[in-house]
Amino acid sequence: MTTATLDPQKETGAETKFEWPLCYDAENFILERIDAFTQQNSFARTLASRMRDETGTLILDWTDYLLLPASDEEALRATGYTDDPLADAPDAQKQLWHPEAMLPRVLVAPTNARYPLALGIRPESLADFAGVHGITNEIEGAPLSRFRRLLINDENGARLETIERRAYRGYMPEEPDLKSYLAARELYRTRRRIWDDDGKGMQHTHERIGQMIELVGPDLACHLVFEEERRYWEKRNRAGTDQKRRQDTLGLGWANHDHHTFRSSRECFVDLIKAWEILGFHRRERYYAGAEAGWGAQIVEQPVEGIIIFNDVDLNSDEVEVDFSRNPLPAQPKLGTIGLWCGLHGESLLEAGMHHLECRFDHALLREQLASEGINTMRPFSDFPFLKQAFTEGERWKVRRARAERLLQNGSITHEQFQEFTTKGAIGSHLENLQRKGGFKGFNQHAVSIIIAETDPRKQQGASI
Repeated sequence: MTTATLDPQKETGAETKFEWPLCYDAENFILERIDAFTQQNSFARTLASRMRDETGTLILDWTDYLLLPASDEEALRATGYTDDPLADAPDAQKQLWHPEAMLPRVLVAPTNARYPLALGIRPESLADFAGVHGITNEIEGAPLSRFRRLLINDENGARLETIERRAYRGYMPEEPDLKSYLAARELYRTRRRIWDDDGKGMQHTHERIGQMIELVGPDLACHLVFEEERRYWEKRNRAGTDQKRRQDTLGLGWANHDHHTFRSSRECFVDLIKAWEILGFHRRERYYAGAEAGWGAQIVEQPVEGIIIFNDVDLNSDEVEVDFSRNPLPAQPKLGTIGLWCGLHGESLLEAGMHHLECRFDHALLREQLASEGINTMRPFSDFPFLKQAFTEGERWKVRRARAERLLQNGSITHEQFQEFTTKGAIGSHLENLQRKGGFKGFNQHAVSIIIAETDPRKQQGASI
């Protein structure tokens, strides 16, 4: 999250910001404090090792917050941490965050301890985590409430906690309205996703989201929407199913998600962004790569729930001055990579679901671990010291004949491609193996251009990826 995303008046500036800083000083400070904590707490030390060995993930990426002594505050602020504008802690306890880095939040305690007093791990479900690890302590906070906490152990004055969040950045439990929560979840889970007219499908989705917001508000509605979108994507992606199983062996779930990627036709892109606006998202960077690779993207972020979305669309070289997230793009006769994917599978927000889910891992380690289970990874499309990204081999989906016939009739595919897509299907989705360092929040436009070109369905005919 950025300060700009919290202030609509600064949104225009956020949309043109491409150069996110590398915050190695802040990351190194946090890593040193996590290490100091694990030296004192054997459960945390063992858990960190199991995260690496059994799931290919890092304890840093599961850490929601650290409770640090006041003696650390000055040094922490010198690295870029500042007061959290959405702070809500007991007794007005000081709450810090880094607005320009993907790093854990910090609570400050009036002590001069040599190591963190507490570390909070965030799985998706406390009940799942407790069940896996045999923890029988009482959970603070009601089921399905905005904030729940479970003490794992307290060793040498270092308290390991796990927490569960729903659309809330603070630390104060509150009784939930369970009836409204379950009704809102059901509204989205039971919405119609397959339409002959995608415009009507988008309108239906907007209406359902509006009904959800009336029940639970935009932040919690956002939580429920993306919980369901991950579920929908996962059931159609073997790599996702397998990695979720691995993470569930430690009771973690998908709480290490980095961002969610949705693809859209040109005609539906404004409606896609409208859905996110309704849910409280703010625009971040906007990418124009029409001349480079025929695509554009609008990144959006929900400041309370912390969801980041990468929204892809076909874009022409002469459209670099167009605010395509607000102004409708006209249909075009020749489909690019993203338009063809949507033509074959449907809109991401409707029939197709997400193109890929990106989660944070130890990049090299996950590649090795998945390979040992028969899941291969494509070559990295970002390979920088601060950002590594690679797709797992694509999941081939069946293409509905009616969709392929429409593409054939309007000249978007050849007869040979029609036969290939209707008999063998087309690549639909991936899991993305991503690792960040230096707290880097951004992306690399040229690297994304490469992978978009490589994943064009027309180039993948007859290939395993």
